[in-house]
Amino acid sequence: MTSFSAKPTNSAPPYHSDQMNVVFIVYPDIVLLDLAGPLQVFTHAKVNPASGQAYKTHVLSFDGGKTETNTILQIDSDPIADWINNDENHPIHTLVAVGGDGAPIAALNKPFVEQFKVLAKRSQRVCSVCSGAFVLAAAGLLEGKRAVTHWEDCENLATEYPNVNVEVDPIYIKDGSVWTSAGITSGIDMALAIIEEDLGAPAAIEMARSLVTPMVRSGGQSQFSPELDRQARDTQGRFGRLHDWISANLHRTISVDAMAEHCGMSSRNFSRQYKSIMGVPPAKAVEAIRVNVARDLLSSPQKSIKEIVASCGFKDDERMRRAFLRQINTTPSQYRAQFQTRQL
Repeated sequence: MTSFSAKPTNSAPPYHSDQMNVVFIVYPDIVLLDLAGPLQVFTHAKVNPASGQAYKTHVLSFDGGKTETNTILQIDSDPIADWINNDENHPIHTLVAVGGDGAPIAALNKPFVEQFKVLAKRSQRVCSVCSGAFVLAAAGLLEGKRAVTHWEDCENLATEYPNVNVEVDPIYIKDGSVWTSAGITSGIDMALAIIEEDLGAPAAIEMARSLVTPMVRSGGQSQFSPELDRQARDTQGRFGRLHDWISANLHRTISVDAMAEHCGMSSRNFSRQYKSIMGVPPAKAVEAIRVNVARDLLSSPQKSIKEIVASCGFKDDERMRRAFLRQINTTPSQYRAQFQTRQL
């Protein structure tokens, strides 16, 4: 087993008043990326390129020492008790429960949960990545709050903790000082949003650029990828080229006959086979692709709604408005107001 040392672990490091402590809590069988993604963001975040690092990161576990991940790597950690017993370390700015198959198991460990509660009381902000939400719920931190976890775990979280308002769609949710995020890479999105809240939008955007992340995504965006959903349905890739062609020609009128011709099929046979494989009629699929592309464009103020209408092939504002209501139950203007990425 390979060991990865996230930091020295001889003793709990002292608190530095010029940096904000971010504490990650791990347990056996964490998802490595649930830790490594947000850890990377917080470790290198700066107010500006000329300033020092804004955060000091730490990794803790119940017993300390090496913690197994879901990969060949192990993570070095300090015991939570060292922090509880050392008053110098009590100023925790952000506490993060990491996700993985070990998180729901750790949530059943009462001594561990009690330790986590102590740290949470000392923290200005408490967060979870993926199934780390089970630890927050076990500690009573999600009672009456909105929360999200990986879509595969949402039903279990809602069943085990009925007083938690579990939402399936968002990539992350902020409810007061408690943040929860969906599956794996959404932990990076949540961390960037926290950087924006703490240090400002320029710092978050600069960090995203450093990570070669295409954009700073708002929490209201969906953890479900329509493109991945199409690929999951079309396991043999029968309509993959068609979907690429549709995406490249949204500005045009796309008829069923044109799609059938592109696939080398009769219109009737194409419509029947497409609905059988993809679960929706071809025209409905085109509308969904138009709406998804328009959503991405609406997240930035650089294009007007009229420009988006034209580039996505909606013909006019009203047709785009009706399509948005059918697909995502909101209007383009409401979507832009709620989820527009803040700019420099």
